[in-house]
Amino acid sequence: MHGNRLLWAILTAAVGGLLCGWFFGREMLAIAWLGHLFLDLLQMTIIPLIAASIISGVGVLGDVRRLGRLGGYTVLFILGSTALSVLIGLIVANAVDPAGALGTPATATGGEAYAAKAAGAEEIVRSLVAPNIVAAAAGSNLLPVIVFSLMFGAALTTIGARGRAVSEFFDGLNEAMMKLVTWIMYAAPVGIFALIASRFGEAGGGAEFWKAVSAVGAYVLTVIVGHLIQSGVLYSLLVATTDRGWRFLAGVSRALVMAFGTGSSTATLPLTIECVGQAGVDQRAVRFVLPLGAAMNKNGTALFEAISVMFIAQAYGIDLSLAQQGIILVTATLAAIATAGIPEAGLVTMVIVLSALNLPLEGIALLLSVDWFLDRVRTIVNVWDDCVGAAVIERLVFTPQAQSAVTAADEIR
Repeated sequence: MHGNRLLWAILTAAVGGLLCGWFFGREMLAIAWLGHLFLDLLQMTIIPLIAASIISGVGVLGDVRRLGRLGGYTVLFILGSTALSVLIGLIVANAVDPAGALGTPATATGGEAYAAKAAGAEEIVRSLVAPNIVAAAAGSNLLPVIVFSLMFGAALTTIGARGRAVSEFFDGLNEAMMKLVTWIMYAAPVGIFALIASRFGEAGGGAEFWKAVSAVGAYVLTVIVGHLIQSGVLYSLLVATTDRGWRFLAGVSRALVMAFGTGSSTATLPLTIECVGQAGVDQRAVRFVLPLGAAMNKNGTALFEAISVMFIAQAYGIDLSLAQQGIILVTATLAAIATAGIPEAGLVTMVIVLSALNLPLEGIALLLSVDWFLDRVRTIVNVWDDCVGAAVIERLVFTPQAQSAVTAADEIR
C-alpha cells in the first residue's frame, strides 16, 4: 500500500478521526497512545535521516563553491518568504480587524505559563552551533545537527578518495533510512486516525470545539484566509516559476495530509523528502533544502503569529502604529525561524513578539481553545512552503540555465 492508495488511506483516516473525535469526544483519548507511538516511530528516523541526507547531498555537489550558492539561495528564500508571510498576516489583520466581534477589551488570564526569555538575533545565531553535537541530536535540536552535517559533508569533498568512501557510506545510510520510512508509513492511517481523534476528543468533541470557534470565530477565519492567500496565491506563483503545475501539489499531497495529522513539520520530514523526490525535484535540492526548511522555514507560523499579535492588541484596545507593526515584521520573522517543528510551538515563540511590543502575555489565553486546530493548518503551510522552496532552489541552482549562467560568470572572472 503506497503512493495513491496510501494517500487515500491517510485521507480516510483523517476524516474518520475528525468524525470520531467530534461525536465521541473524550472517549477517543483511549487510543491516543497509538498516535504517539506512530510519532515516536517517525521521530526515531529524523536525526540519522537528516545527517545522512545532508552529508550525502553535499558529497553529490562535488565543488564546495556550489554549496555556497545553494546555501545562500536557501537562506535568502527562507528569510524573504518568511518576512513576506508576516507582511501578508499584518495586511489581513488590519483589513479584517478580527477582534472587533469581541466587543469590550479582553481581560483574559492564564498566559503566565508561556513566559519565556525573548530571543534576539544573537541567540538565534548561537543556536546554530552546539558544543556537544551528540547531546543536540539526543534532544532533537536540529539546527546544530544540520550545521555539523553541512560542514562534515563539505570537508569530505576536500580529501579525495577517502572522502568519497565515507560519502558512499552515507549514501547507503540515506537509502536505508528512506526504506525504513516507507515501512513506517504503512502504519500512517492508524497513527493519523488516533492522533486526530484523540486531540479532537481532548478538546471536548464537536460541541466544545464549535463553542470555542464561535467565541473567536473572526480570528479563526482571519488566520485561515491569510493561509489561503499565502498558499493559494504566493506559493502558486512561486511554483509557476519552476514550470511545475498542479501535478506537483498532487505529488506532495501525502506529506500535506501527514502535516495536518501530526501537527509537526519535523515529524513529517521523512515523508516530505520522499514525496518531493518522487515529484521529480533534483535530489541535491531535496537533501539540502528540506531538512533546513523543516528546522527554520516556518512561514505558516510567521503569518499566524502576525495575525495573533494583532488580534491580541486589538482585543485589549491597543492601537499599533506602523512603526510598531514594523517591529512585528522583524520579530515575528525571527520568532518563526526560531520555532521548533513540534505541535503548538508557535504559541511559545509568540512571547518574543509580544514582549518586544510590551503587549500582555496573558492574551495568549484567548487563543488556547482553538490553537490545536490552527496549529495543524499552519503546519500544512509550513510543509508546503518547504516543498515549494526545494523546487525553487532547484530552478535557481541545478537547471541547465542556472549552470550555464555560473559558467559564464566564471569565464568573465
